[in-house]
Amino acid sequence: MTTANLLLHPVRLRILQTLVGSGPLTTAQLRERLPDVAAATMYRHIATLAKADVLEVVGEKKVRGTVERSYQVREERALVDEDARTTMTLEDHRQAFTAFSGAMMGDFDRYLAREDAEPATDGVLYRQGAVWLTDEEFAELVDELQKAVTKRAATSPGDGRERHIVSLVVVPDELGAGSAG
Repeated sequence: MTTANLLLHPVRLRILQTLVGSGPLTTAQLRERLPDVAAATMYRHIATLAKADVLEVVGEKKVRGTVERSYQVREERALVDEDARTTMTLEDHRQAFTAFSGAMMGDFDRYLAREDAEPATDGVLYRQGAVWLTDEEFAELVDELQKAVTKRAATSPGDGRERHIVSLVVVPDELGAGSAG
């Protein structure tokens, strides 16, 4: 299983998104947050992610004769790295982006379903912007964006913090380099 196939499966992606920034959670807690995922499905996908070292067990306790494990994401393993991206076919990229887009749409739908959802005052943002950059400027932009998100991802719950999901898509435009048009 390639890294993209492992991480961008719709159920596994939702599990990872739920765990990132939330602190360790048990399977039972994940099921509370993802009630539409069947128990057997949840256990199977958690086992797959744990076997791949994307999830790590950070706690265990005995509950009614079984062992309840708490999991957290190993964020350095929860990325489709450059090597994996370069070996993906165009169809692999299409499928990966479809899974990613579907997950974003699911997040937005869950937000809108909340009784207290107020997009205008909650800071909801969705927009595109076009920038003309050299390869060096583009690399700097990507680095700046990664650093900004990584800096904020290191914060923890509490102190009035609300969890926000930040998604980023970067796609070259058809005009291409050197076009003025």
